[in-house]
Formats: sequence, C-alpha cells, structure tokens
Amino acid sequence: MPSALLTPRAEPGHLLPALAGGAVVLLALPVFLVAGWPIKGWALAAVLYAAVHVLDYVIARTGIGNGARVFGVFFKSIGLLVVLVVAAASDEGIAIAAVLTYALAYTCELGLSLAAYYAKQPSP
Repeated sequence: MPSALLTPRAEPGHLLPALAGGAVVLLALPVFLVAGWPIKGWALAAVLYAAVHVLDYVIARTGIGNGARVFGVFFKSIGLLVVLVVAAASDEGIAIAAVLTYALAYTCELGLSLAAYYAKQPSP
C-alpha cells in the first residue's frame, strides 16, 4: 500500500496561495516603515513577487506542454537569482531586505499550496 504522502492528488488552485503571499508582502510595508528598514528592499521584493506571478500566469495561459513549463520555472528562478545577486552587489542591505521579504511571502504561499494539495482526496 503506497504512503499517503506519495499518493498523487489533483493539482490545487494557485490563486489563494499567491494572494496570501502578496498579502504578506503588503503587510511587510508597515513593518519596514516603522522599523526604518530600506524601503527599496521592500519594493524590490514586491516587484519580484509580482513579476514571478505574472510570468506564472503567462506560462500557464500559453497552453504549452509540461516540458516547456519546467523550463519556464527554471528560467524564472535563474532570473530571480540574477536580480538578487545584482542587488547584493550594489547594496547588501537592500538585497537582504528583499530576500527576507520574498522568502517570507514564498514560504506562506508554499505552505498554503501544500496544505491545499494534501487536503484533497488522492486520485484513483
């Protein structure tokens, strides 16, 4: 008998986790303002989070096969990494703020996605 963790399920929706991650980014703004952290770091994280989701939407709507979607995810990740490395080279404070904000939003999104996936009944 296969493990419950390894049993395939239907793919859950992406909208609610993405909106929750976006809410985390928005809720981080007052924290940045009150704490005096670099607003440019928050703005970079917000722009990157929005850009990644716009690319996800475009890739999903083009109707391309799964192989092309995998390459889209790969190049999206590489692009994100390049932007953050360039930011770190110019101002590490901004890069650290952007990375931490983006990571918090992504962690929220990933957690909700996993919860939605495992809440579904296994596929027959």
